[in-house]
Amino acid sequence: MKLRNYLLLGCICFCTQAFSQKKQESLPRPKLVVGLVIDQMRWDYLYRYYERYNNDGFKRLLNEGFSYENTYIPYIPTYTAIGHSTIYTGSVPAIHGIAGNEWIEQSNGYKMYCTEDSSVESVGTSSSAGKMSPRNLLVTTVTDELKLATNFRSKVIGVALKDRGGILPAGHSANAAYWFDDLTGNWISSTYYMKALPQWVQEHNNLRLPEKYLKKWETLYPIDTYLQSSKDNSPNYEGKYKGEEAPVFPHDMPNFRGSSWGTFRSTPFANTLTLDFAKAIVQNEAMGKDEITDFLAVSISSTDYLGHQFGPNSIEIEDTYLRLDKDLGEFLRYLDKTVGKGEYTIFLSADHGAAHNPSFLQDNNIPAGFWSGSNGPKNDLKEINSLLDKKYKADKIIRGVSNYQVSFNYPLIEEKGLDLTAIKKDVINYYKKQAGVAYVVDVKNIANEPIPEIIKTKIINGFYEKRSGEIQIILEPGWYQASGKINPGTTHGTWNAYDTHIPFVLSGWGIKQGKSNKTYYMTDIAATLAALLRIQEPNGNIGNAASEALK
Repeated sequence: MKLRNYLLLGCICFCTQAFSQKKQESLPRPKLVVGLVIDQMRWDYLYRYYERYNNDGFKRLLNEGFSYENTYIPYIPTYTAIGHSTIYTGSVPAIHGIAGNEWIEQSNGYKMYCTEDSSVESVGTSSSAGKMSPRNLLVTTVTDELKLATNFRSKVIGVALKDRGGILPAGHSANAAYWFDDLTGNWISSTYYMKALPQWVQEHNNLRLPEKYLKKWETLYPIDTYLQSSKDNSPNYEGKYKGEEAPVFPHDMPNFRGSSWGTFRSTPFANTLTLDFAKAIVQNEAMGKDEITDFLAVSISSTDYLGHQFGPNSIEIEDTYLRLDKDLGEFLRYLDKTVGKGEYTIFLSADHGAAHNPSFLQDNNIPAGFWSGSNGPKNDLKEINSLLDKKYKADKIIRGVSNYQVSFNYPLIEEKGLDLTAIKKDVINYYKKQAGVAYVVDVKNIANEPIPEIIKTKIINGFYEKRSGEIQIILEPGWYQASGKINPGTTHGTWNAYDTHIPFVLSGWGIKQGKSNKTYYMTDIAATLAALLRIQEPNGNIGNAASEALK
């Protein structure tokens, strides 16, 4: 009897020990993943200002992490909403459905904003800025897949000044997404995520940090040390703030604010505000504090606003990246302290790049130019519709020209019994005659178009029939759409390397140190994160894991 009891006790102890050991074993994953997407960051910004960066910001990510030096966007048009969606879904507009920052719904002509959602209400503001959600995104994100893999125990939060920069990366099942409200200067959300802002967010908003950060913008270092930039007063290349006599330092930002906080977005201090709020999210939501991996998706938006206004060769952009480098270093040190160095993984990328200003290029004997499209004083849209009306006796056959695409009024064409093929030929011939236009492509007949395969693939990947125009306009290198002969600042949207060559750097848990010069694509980022986390890739993914960086 005693022997049997001893055997039973021994079995219980063994089973208890085995169960305890099994319970202690966990799937190797980082405590936290941080996605850092810097809006309009050209790949070469990693190195253009490298000598001026500190050791604990961009340099730390490059020196401790792994850089995929040749990562490209595989579609056009190259815009913010598409870029954020593609990074996190591993997909392209042809599948994930985000065909631009806005697009024309081809079925009814409605102009849709990428994250607009009339079924939800604003949270944290009386303005309509919160009537947003990810419902226009048709596939899952890697953040959704992390939620699914952990039975929704992982915490996922997105944040950006731009609603689309916070919402789309966080995915459909996020715990929260936050963005900046121009009316109040607060971080807000929508009823898609919550009925009211958490108490800690309300308290954070009550600190009125925008008022603290909005100050006169002077260069971080002596202005004569900004050797990577054009002279300060370059009015043909740089845009002024409203009320400013010239685009020169110092910029007296408090005097330019006006009645809303919109101008604050176009300062480097709004990047500081964003990363400060990201720290507050980590602290107050206890992200990375347990064995279940969390995901914080952060987008830095002011780099895009400032890039559009001043252009890549401005002192303002150089100063913005030097300031962002300092903010990034502080953010990484904060994560080291709160989550633990080596306990989190961070990746850095961009949603698109930007072109040099065509006037700047022309002044330096480089071919470039401005294509007016439907924006110029000539108003091509009005002219082409007038020509088509004379021929086909139908007014406004073309609904619009946006995203470098021509959208047709299909109900009108059907009602009048018109020949769409003939109309498309007329439109193609019209745009082919314009200066700066390289190709005008009938996407439905793209197999027969005599254009380079790489451009053809990007057109196909960017075309979602329900939301895209079926005539694609491709401009000559160095050209982009603008409203006149002189347009300060810059923009993006084309197939060229200045718009499509983006950074992709990984650092931290599970990441080797090094770099690769092999060609990868934006669509490979989500698959790489899924491989790191040992989870399923998103359900619209077409990318492959870039495994060179993974331990």
